[in-house]
Amino acid sequence: MKASSSPAGPAPLAPADNSPPPSRRGAGARTRGLLLDSARRRFAYDGYAATTVRDIADDAGVNVALINRYFRSKEGLFEACLKAVIDELVHAAGAVADLEQIPGIIASHTAGVVATDGPRDALLLLLRSSGDERTEEMRTGLLRMFSERLASVAGWRPGDPDGDGLLLRAQLVLSVAFGITVLRASPGLEPLASATAQDLAEPLRELVDALLTRR
Repeated sequence: MKASSSPAGPAPLAPADNSPPPSRRGAGARTRGLLLDSARRRFAYDGYAATTVRDIADDAGVNVALINRYFRSKEGLFEACLKAVIDELVHAAGAVADLEQIPGIIASHTAGVVATDGPRDALLLLLRSSGDERTEEMRTGLLRMFSERLASVAGWRPGDPDGDGLLLRAQLVLSVAFGITVLRASPGLEPLASATAQDLAEPLRELVDALLTRR
């Protein structure tokens, strides 16, 4: 009689893995991205005070409780939006190598992108205040960095005896960029409202040349 084989022992236990499955992680990242996109548009066009977390959640099509899960609060969500904008604009500032590029970069950002209006939203968001001291420092720091970057392309250096004048001129150029953005957000103000980046580039080139070219 053939001896029966002994039953196999229990399989060894795999190490515990408490991380969420990939599908859950992917869903979480997608939800977070939807909330950021929705909040960015709301904060940019309606302002911080007028925007509610329910507005943001409804636009994103998710439960409002998820804002607290991913961002802790409305203030945390605003800060996350501002950090994302800072990353985008710092990247754009790094691309500026000479004065000839400045009009085109300003034109493309103030005109926005037809499909998403991403660059224009970014500039509008920088004009909004949450009243939170930390986010205000971030916002002011970015504006200072941008104006110094513009001035440095024109030849400004810290400690330059004539530096304040050139930095002021760079801040005026930056002010024009924000002014264009605000006015284009007002429907019906033609021809500015529907001007393309190409339409804006030439007058901006004249402005940059008048303010930032040293003679």
